Parts: sequence; C-alpha cells; structure tokens
Amino acid sequence: MTKKKDTPPPTRKKSALLNVVVEPGKTADRQCAEMAAQGLVRNAATLVNFSLGGIGELSLNDCLTVLRERGDAMNRGDMRDHEAMLSAQAVALNAVFGELAALNMGEHLGATETYLRLAMKAQSQCRTTVETLAEMKNPPVVFARQANISNGPQQVNNGVPASDVERSARAHARTGEKAITPTELLEDASNGRTQLDTRATPTTGRTDKTLEPVGAVHRAEH
Repeated sequence: MTKKKDTPPPTRKKSALLNVVVEPGKTADRQCAEMAAQGLVRNAATLVNFSLGGIGELSLNDCLTVLRERGDAMNRGDMRDHEAMLSAQAVALNAVFGELAALNMGEHLGATETYLRLAMKAQSQCRTTVETLAEMKNPPVVFARQANISNGPQQVNNGVPASDVERSARAHARTGEKAITPTELLEDASNGRTQLDTRATPTTGRTDKTLEPVGAVHRAEH
C-alpha cells in the first residue's frame, strides 16, 4: 500500500500578490482600508484580469504603480496619456464599426440588421470619443451677454432717498409693466367707505352741516 504524498497548497500567482507598505503611524488594516477606498487596487486588478487574453499576465503591483502615476499626471494638468488613450479608442471603435457593417451582408437579412445596429452604436461611440478628445484639446469658450431690460431713460439720484411712488415706478420700469398712478381718494377701512383727501381745504356746500344764518329778506313770515 502506497502512501499518498501531501499535495502542496496551490500557490498564488505573482500578479495576484500585492505588496502593501505600511506608512508610519498607521496599522496594516488602516493602510489596506485606505487603499480599498481609493479605488486604485480594484482598477489595477481589473486591468490584470482583462489583459490575460490579449496581452498576457501582468503584475498587480506594476499596474497599481502605473495607475498612480497617471492620476498624479492628471492632477498636474498633464493630459497626454489620456488623450492618447482616447485617440486609440476612437481608432478601435472605427475598426469595430467597419467589421460589423460588413458581416452577413446580403446573406441573412435578420443577422445583417442586428450587426448593422451594433455597427452604428460603435460609430456613435467613436464620434463621441472624438468630440471628447476635441473638447480636451480645445475647451469651449462661453460668452455671457448682459441682459438690458430697462425701458426709457433712467435717472440716478445719489444720496437722495426715493419716495414710494418713485420706487414703484422704477420697479415697474424694470419689469416692463405699466406703473399705476395713485388717485387722490383715500380708503377708510374703518367705516367701509371712501372719502376725499382731508389734506385739502374744504369749501362750503349744500351738504355742509354748518349753515350760514338766513337773511331777513328770505325769512318766513310765520
């Protein structure tokens, strides 16, 4: 009876190992938490996993270092790497458009329509990528015009307080509405009626309660 040999545990690939350097004053858990919150480690792992088929095995530490360098360059205002990436993506999307547009042409109508829809999506993404690259190279300039909605001539009185009528007229002039001139009648809310302005000097009339004495000529006999 042969004795089974102990199988060694599977070793992890070099690309899957991450070297964490603990900064002074921080624990290893705190350092790992900060790296996870930063998001670069996850993106570096994605770069490693999706590069196996076309490029080959990549180092996780090297990918993390490259992503940090790209981020630092963007913070300094250096967009050359990102501009090159967008330019390459536009060329790749154009190649996808050309390949999908020629598939099953004239053979299977249903499949041709499906491939053409995918080709037009790739063409639209290519156009959007080129527009984004153009905006990065030449940012658009926004011209702001000042709106002037004043009507008629304006008069500025410095140091003189404006009355209520003047302020109302200016407010209506700014909004384009017609100002309403106040009348000479004053509302008496207590009696529920309208009376004349009491500031004017009243004159004697027929309805005055205080009457002048009747002269002897017009006095009744009885």
